[in-house]
Amino acid sequence: MKAIVFDTFGGTEVLHEAEIDIPQPGPGQVRVRVRAVGVNPVDGKIRSGGMEAIFPTTLPAVPGGEIAGEVDAVGEGVDHLKVGDEVLGWSDTGSYAQYALASAAVLAPKPAGLDWAHAAALPVASDGAERVLDLLDVKNGETLLIHGASGALGTIAVQLAVARGARVIGTAGQANQEYVTSLGATALVYGDNLVERVRAVAPDGVDAVFDAAGKGALEDSITLRGGTDRIVTTADFRAAELGIVFAEGPQRRSATRLAELARQAADGTLRTTIGATYRLTEAAKAQQLSDAGHNRGKIVLAVD
Repeated sequence: MKAIVFDTFGGTEVLHEAEIDIPQPGPGQVRVRVRAVGVNPVDGKIRSGGMEAIFPTTLPAVPGGEIAGEVDAVGEGVDHLKVGDEVLGWSDTGSYAQYALASAAVLAPKPAGLDWAHAAALPVASDGAERVLDLLDVKNGETLLIHGASGALGTIAVQLAVARGARVIGTAGQANQEYVTSLGATALVYGDNLVERVRAVAPDGVDAVFDAAGKGALEDSITLRGGTDRIVTTADFRAAELGIVFAEGPQRRSATRLAELARQAADGTLRTTIGATYRLTEAAKAQQLSDAGHNRGKIVLAVD
């Protein structure tokens, strides 16, 4: 099968197309004919070698862990999925490939009204957003500041926080202000004088901060909170030195919750946004865009 592989750590130039063996599902697994792959910032960090302390990688490796596609083969002990079922979720093997293995327990059915790209946009972002909102214990009536509100993670986090009854202030680039507002947040441009500008729209202060951008806003967040309590980042590796929680814990990977959110995405009550779509062979371009940041919504690879 065709796959994207890297044999050494480095920049996007280490990614290349290769022919590798089609994987065979083991007990509790299915093989998925991949139709779309979610490209996530962690993919680039693993490729660069920057995540070795957390996610040790055996080379050569196929990047990615988020998929949408059709069940192609079923392993022993799997009785709730069958060949031909359309699913979305997380893969056990690299997902930048025509086929990937996945634990049947973490795959959700893809609703008919949800296309492949939007299905692939959901698993990592929804899981990460809910995990951080729970870490922050965001409640009805509270004010939550989200940095990187226009990205794939921020897009979902804003909507889930609003659904909890929180008031959300979302920072993003100038070009994404209307987009963030459309998600239900009060939009602000990140950058200079952020503390004063947040205080102007939230004079009673912010109750919690979710940094999904990793672009140097932690100091301002500490000032706004009056300390490090209830600040979580998923993107700024300076967290430990600043006394901030870095959300690096295990993903929950709830197929039940993912299925519910997929239904909401299909009926339009949860918005997913595709910022860019590339072919599998253009994986290096997709990761370059992801590494650069400033993206609106999700970057997706379409797999032929």
